[in-house]
Amino acid sequence: MLLKTRHFMRCSRIVLAGVFYLGMSSVVFGQDPGPLPHPPSPRTQAPPPAPPPAPPANQTYHSAPPPQSIHSPGDSPILNEAPKQPVDQIIKRFSERESEFKLERSNYTYTQSFSIQTIDDDDRPDGEYRMTSEIVFTPDGKRFEKVTFAPADTLQRIQLSEQDLDDVRNVQPFVLNAEDLPKYNVTYVGRQQVDELSCYIFDVAPKTIEKKQRYFQGRVWVDDNDLQIVMSDGKAVPDIINKNNENVFPRFRTYRQNIEKGFWFPVYTRADDYLHFRSGDVHIRMTIRYSNYKRYGSTVKVGTATEIKQPH
Repeated sequence: MLLKTRHFMRCSRIVLAGVFYLGMSSVVFGQDPGPLPHPPSPRTQAPPPAPPPAPPANQTYHSAPPPQSIHSPGDSPILNEAPKQPVDQIIKRFSERESEFKLERSNYTYTQSFSIQTIDDDDRPDGEYRMTSEIVFTPDGKRFEKVTFAPADTLQRIQLSEQDLDDVRNVQPFVLNAEDLPKYNVTYVGRQQVDELSCYIFDVAPKTIEKKQRYFQGRVWVDDNDLQIVMSDGKAVPDIINKNNENVFPRFRTYRQNIEKGFWFPVYTRADDYLHFRSGDVHIRMTIRYSNYKRYGSTVKVGTATEIKQPH
C-alpha cells in the first residue's frame, strides 16, 4: 500500500472503488527485510507539523480482528538445512502451484474489509479510512466489486494514492506464479515450523524495477506439502519520492488459510509501521480481512459494480 503526506491540508473525502489489501514497512529497496520488526520510535522535528483537528466526540474506530487459529512461526527457529530436492525444482513447482491457485481464486466471490488508521503519540487512532466490498460476478461471468460500506474518511495526515490501490489488488495478496517468476530473484533461506506446517522459507526481490510497475520484496513461507505460499512478509516497491510528492510504502504481513482443495487463500493482512516523510514520521495501522469465500456456480450480482482489472 502506498501512502503520501497530507500535512497542512484539510482532507477531502475520498471515494475509492478498488479492491483493498494493505501492509506496512519502511524497508530500503535492495535489503533483506527479514521478519516483521517492532516499529521504531518516531524521530523528533523542529518545528513539528501542525496537529490534525481532533475527531468528533462520537467518532469510533474499528480494526478487524484476525481469524481464529491464524498460523504463525512464533519462536520456532529457522533451520539452515538443505532440502531433500534441488532448490530450483522446489521453486519451479511452487510457482506452478501458485499459478493454479491464481486461476482457482479468480472463480471465487468473497467479502473484503479494509481499515487503515493513523496513530497519535498516545497510541490512539486519530483518523481512519474504512471500506467493505463484495467481490461478485455478472451474468456473463465478469468479476466485479461492489462497495457495501464506506463511512466518511477521517484521515488528516495521510491520503491514499493510485499506487495504494494497485498494491492492494496485486502486491499484498502476493502470488508468485510461473508467469511472474522470471521477474524475481528467489533465494532459499531454510526451513521453519509454522504451527503444524513445515515450511520452506524464501527471500524474494525484483531483479529490475521497470517504470510504472509494482513489485513485492520480502520473505515468503511455502508449505512443503501443498507447495503454496502460506504467509508473506515484506513491502511493495519501489517507494516513489520526488520534489513535490512522497509515496512511501509500509511493511505488511499477509496470512493465508487452506480454504478448499489444498489451495491457500489470503484471509488477513496486518501492518503496524511508521511511514517516514520529510516532514516527520506517521504511525499507521492497517488490517484487511477476506471472508465468505464461495466458488462461483450461479449468477451473482450486487447492484452497481466496478470492474476489477486483473494484474498483467
